[in-house]
Amino acid sequence: MGRESHGFTLIELAISLAIVTILTLTAMAFYSSQIRQGRRIDATDALLEISLAEERYRTQNTTYGTLAQVWNNVTTTTDGYYTLSISNVTSTSYTVTATAVGDQANDANGSTSCTPLQIAASNGTVTKTPAACWST
Repeated sequence: MGRESHGFTLIELAISLAIVTILTLTAMAFYSSQIRQGRRIDATDALLEISLAEERYRTQNTTYGTLAQVWNNVTTTTDGYYTLSISNVTSTSYTVTATAVGDQANDANGSTSCTPLQIAASNGTVTKTPAACWST
């Protein structure tokens, strides 16, 4: 009479545990990427709002403004995932930059790093970089 099997062997259990671990780690990496992508909206919203504030400021002044002049010197986005700065301020141009903080610095769209995000205006032309990181 042969032995009947009533359970899992240690090898079967180890293989099952390895498969579950691999699936869990893959799901966590995908989830983290989606969270960072969602948080990117924090930066794009702030950049667009500051860009509008720059245009409002320019209608009343001979030049574009600094962060203190157009944004009450607030240096982080609403949710705090990015720091904000304005550079290259002239009468015809400015650059607004959002630099990711903490884990958000790992944000990418494919092989394109999404930090820093920028809006640059020059002589009426607005450029958003990196282009792959801005939703259409």
